[in-house]
Amino acid sequence: MDHFLYHNGVLHAEDVPLSEIAEAVGTPFYCYSTATLTRHFRLFDEALAGMDHLVCYAMKAASNQAILKTLAALGAGMDVVSGGEYARAKAAGVPGERIVFSGVGKTRDEMRQALIGGIRQFNVESEPEMTALNAVALELGVRAPITIRVNPDVDAKTHAKIATGKSENKFGIPIARAREVYTQAAALPGLEVIGIDVHIGSQLTELAPFRLAYEKVAELTQVLRADGHDIRRLDLGGGLGIPYTRSNEAPPLPTEYGALIREVLGNLGCEIEIEPGRLIAGNAGILVARVIYVKSGEGRDFLILDAAMNDLIRPAMYDAHHDIVPLVEAAPGVEQQPYDVVGPVCESGDTFAKARMLPPLTEGDLVAFRSAGAYGAVMSSEYNTRPLVPEVLVHGRDFAVIRGRPTFDEMINRDTIPEWL
Repeated sequence: MDHFLYHNGVLHAEDVPLSEIAEAVGTPFYCYSTATLTRHFRLFDEALAGMDHLVCYAMKAASNQAILKTLAALGAGMDVVSGGEYARAKAAGVPGERIVFSGVGKTRDEMRQALIGGIRQFNVESEPEMTALNAVALELGVRAPITIRVNPDVDAKTHAKIATGKSENKFGIPIARAREVYTQAAALPGLEVIGIDVHIGSQLTELAPFRLAYEKVAELTQVLRADGHDIRRLDLGGGLGIPYTRSNEAPPLPTEYGALIREVLGNLGCEIEIEPGRLIAGNAGILVARVIYVKSGEGRDFLILDAAMNDLIRPAMYDAHHDIVPLVEAAPGVEQQPYDVVGPVCESGDTFAKARMLPPLTEGDLVAFRSAGAYGAVMSSEYNTRPLVPEVLVHGRDFAVIRGRPTFDEMINRDTIPEWL
């Protein structure tokens, strides 16, 4: 469920007509719903009620400060994958004890930054990283709390570019070598081994891969405890998918996911961490664009928008589907027609959809891309010297621009000319 609904034939974000925001800030723009962000976080939190747990939002999905502050106020932790994300989390008021640092390529500077600023744990991905973190911790005179990410060799049944739990993926250590690597970690004086980390992919639409992975984690927990390790925290990653299409094939609910965690891991007495990103932010955001032209081509019509692949890269990168709807609801019985929905960037890859059935649209009409809150604005760029689009947060009847559109002068003045030119 989200809070982008038609009222009197006009698409609203909560209680605000999206056309009102378009008039105020121009198009294209991203719009997020506070009510939807809140609802989705609480669904996860309530799914694990009664268990010792922390929901750490995977802020790579959408990392605007206003979104982070909204979730932090609800009690969310943060899962970060860079020094920049760590700085963003801290700037949003998230204490270090609620920040988890993931990622395969943490630098020594990032390790130092987190150890000085405070960290809940590092999810360590390799033996060289373990060695580096131990050295940095000893240099600072502290012990770094760690989990070790194990790769369970489970097929997440998702897009190849966002699968992370197969043996050929770059993430974690093979689960078959876990005992050996945990023994090495326990011997390093700058590290404190506190648990196990696993993450098998993103946009999973069934529970079976999670079950397979978590059963392996449960078995490994018992084995490592028998070896003398104090395994008291299980970081289960994220990955639960969202419905990108309005159909009856909805992914599992957070309540079903929570029930699976209880069933498979609930008897171990471990604190549970989960790291949802897409499911919290995805359907909490949309991208609004305006039709520049309707162009008739050879056997097809093109709907040319003022949004482009640099604003929403997912269709070009992943062949991802986003429902596209007009801001003014079509009258009942209006016959739809196929459009190739494209942007103005000078590449054929700047295509959002082909032969998409939509009501007749004309120059100046507004459309919305649903389910664009995750991996939308954060993956945008200024390709073709197109300004980053504004981000807007709605709260009931109020809305605020939470990232403005830069001017051309601001974009150009970031460059510096060497003295010999």
